[in-house]
Amino acid sequence: MSAISQWPRAERPRERFYHMGGDALADAELLAIQLGSGAPGRSAVDVAREMLVAYGSLAELSGRAVEELARIKGVGRAKAVRLAAAFELTRRLRARVPAERTVLGSPAQVYAAFGPLMEELKREVFRVALLDAQNGLLRDLVVSEGTLSASLVHPREVFKPAILESAASVILLHNHPSGDPTPSREDVRLTRQLVECAALLDLRIHDHVIIGRGRFASLAEQGVI
Repeated sequence: MSAISQWPRAERPRERFYHMGGDALADAELLAIQLGSGAPGRSAVDVAREMLVAYGSLAELSGRAVEELARIKGVGRAKAVRLAAAFELTRRLRARVPAERTVLGSPAQVYAAFGPLMEELKREVFRVALLDAQNGLLRDLVVSEGTLSASLVHPREVFKPAILESAASVILLHNHPSGDPTPSREDVRLTRQLVECAALLDLRIHDHVIIGRGRFASLAEQGVI
């Protein structure tokens, strides 16, 4: 297919988006706008369609690491970063409600806030949410990425931000890329280790919530904390 710049103006994705809105465009066309250009002999729409076919859905594609996106033929590093940034903005918009204080008083509230950010990720990410005395979210941060283990999740990295922010308590979170949030033995062992460390610092771990696809598990509800 010819380059999009050679298409009739009214058929180009950017022109259609501008005049008709995003609802008028297919997923491949929206992806093509982010890509900006295609590859020799393939338009940006062609590359976008191939990506959707390869991964099965936009949701599956959005959970891929930027390094994986960069390896796709016709994408490369610059386009991969644009795509990953767009996906990350979408996750953040889904997770945040402007001008409203986020309260994390229950595992369901934790999942509502962080599920959109974490449930589609293809790698394990360990986060810490810092809370005030009324369970309001002060700040959250990523502590580690990769297979969850004590060697990757060091108490210093977990609790130093809590001390600096004068947090009243913390909530531990991580995702299971398999989609099944059932705690593993390593999850339980690491949680107990961090609870012991928190007690020495006079900090409270409110919960450890494991994010799955469309569901979650609370180690506090299961009696681990």
